[in-house]
Amino acid sequence: MRRSHRKEQCADLKQSRKNALDKEVDQFRARALPCVSAEGAVERQGSVTTVFSRIEHTRTADAVVHQIEALLLEGVLRDGDRLPGERELAAQMDVSRPILRDALKMLEARGLLVTRPGGGTQVANVVGEVFAEPMRELIASHPKATADYLEYRREIEAVAAELAAQRATEADKALLSEIVTRMEAAHASRDPAVEAEIDVEFHNAVGECAHNFILLHTLRSCYRLLAEGVFYSRARIYHLPGAREELLAQHRAIFTAIRAGDPAAARRAAVAHIFYIQKASAEAELTDERERVASLRLLHRSDAQAGAQQTRSKTSRTRRPAAAARETG
Repeated sequence: MRRSHRKEQCADLKQSRKNALDKEVDQFRARALPCVSAEGAVERQGSVTTVFSRIEHTRTADAVVHQIEALLLEGVLRDGDRLPGERELAAQMDVSRPILRDALKMLEARGLLVTRPGGGTQVANVVGEVFAEPMRELIASHPKATADYLEYRREIEAVAAELAAQRATEADKALLSEIVTRMEAAHASRDPAVEAEIDVEFHNAVGECAHNFILLHTLRSCYRLLAEGVFYSRARIYHLPGAREELLAQHRAIFTAIRAGDPAAARRAAVAHIFYIQKASAEAELTDERERVASLRLLHRSDAQAGAQQTRSKTSRTRRPAAAARETG
């Protein structure tokens, strides 16, 4: 009885600590993201609601900077996203244009925004940029890179899917549903290139649903390397028999678990997905190697046959004059 009572006390204490931690996280998000209200939404896919909100208290350049920084950290603003024009953005944030101008200059000086002639102000190419170019080239040239990359993805995507199942909002689930619908359409049209693009978009969205911006940007960096083909060619996997159908089913399983709010199922689905990619990637590599060897054999035998044919032709031409001379003599 005493042992059972102590177990219950420990369980209650763990739950109490977890609730306290969740409360602290919620309070942090409320402080860090004053710009995103309950009805706020990303100004993407035809949405009519802006991501920028009124500066409620001190209308200073620092307050504007803080709001835009929060949008960058939470992955709402992504690299290449164009900000509204100065007049419109100042109106949305309810600040003067000189204050807004100062804030944008501060962000540009720190490399977070860029201003392009005729292109307005855009988010700089820094979101998800964890690996510098020299390191990316070094990673790409290392034979162990793909195995380590997939091992890392297996663990981190398991965490992301688990958190997404716990934290995804209705808006998050709606976005995932829309992505899966487009993924199914691309699959039906048998367009592997589009499927590969949506594949990366889906995994990015799962990372967003986890609502952890450190996890989000780490994942984005990994997916950027994937999109650039640094580790392995997804097109090779798509060409394996049954691979496209299997990958679609796996993505559906991850989405279904997140939508149902089942963290354990989401983790299992994410791990199974990466295990399959590890197996398929190795199989694709072996298939390519077999094809390379078979091509070399064919080339070598074709060259040998051509050489033998040339030898026979020369021998035949040599024999003809000799035979003619014997007949004349």
